[in-house]
Amino acid sequence: MKRQKKMAVINDFSGFGRCSLTVSLPIISAMKIECCALPTAVFSNHTGYSDYYFDDYTDKMQIYYSKWQKLGLRFDGIYTGFLGSVRQIQIVTDFIKHFSNKNTTVIIDTVMGDNGCTYATYNDELCQRMKDLVPLADIITPNITEACILSGTPYSENISDEHSLLEIAQKLHSIGCKNIIITGINDGKHISNFVYENSGKYCLLKNDNAGQQRAGTGDVFASIIAADAVNGTDLITSVKKAADFVSRAIKLSDDMNIPSQEGVCFEEILNILM
Repeated sequence: MKRQKKMAVINDFSGFGRCSLTVSLPIISAMKIECCALPTAVFSNHTGYSDYYFDDYTDKMQIYYSKWQKLGLRFDGIYTGFLGSVRQIQIVTDFIKHFSNKNTTVIIDTVMGDNGCTYATYNDELCQRMKDLVPLADIITPNITEACILSGTPYSENISDEHSLLEIAQKLHSIGCKNIIITGINDGKHISNFVYENSGKYCLLKNDNAGQQRAGTGDVFASIIAADAVNGTDLITSVKKAADFVSRAIKLSDDMNIPSQEGVCFEEILNILM
């Protein structure tokens, strides 16, 4: 009998602003995979707003997923997003070991920083622990800032050529990363993604810059990559699809005058992924 696939998604829940789990749940579900959420924190709205409610879920995460252990759950995919502490990284490491097997695809979105800087919650210890976590993944999706941090490469906003990106990807591969997608490479005219596969195959995929920067686009992109990976889609095909979807959603959001803090109106074109 045909069996529906399951994916555990470990990320924060933001009630407003189209990011994290509120993006992943509809996208992964639309791609015919049961999306099983493990929250790392609960926000009323994402932190790009001047005021928000925040509830740290770290102390509850292991209690929460212990019930999944009792149910004997196993997952076809495990996808992680923002992790805000060393303890959360350890919890995720334990989760992957408990709930995966040789047929489980692990996707880690290394949400650590942007524009050459780490996020305020990140320090040297957290960066090192993320380096320890990424070899557990089948696919990682760092942006250029995160790829530089993980590979020990000095950051420059001018890194966009294939040779420099290949050097960074090879450094990541040497520390145990398998399939690598370096995302959001902006040369002004294009937003590109560099794909390095475990086999050594690589390519730079360019998309026209579709519009203004928006919250949550990385979550949209990584959710499509994660679902496609579990569904067995070729990695380069998946990156092209995810990048095209994000571009279309950005353009439509600009046309509809949706504030950038509210992310992209992916709901309007979700049928494309079905």
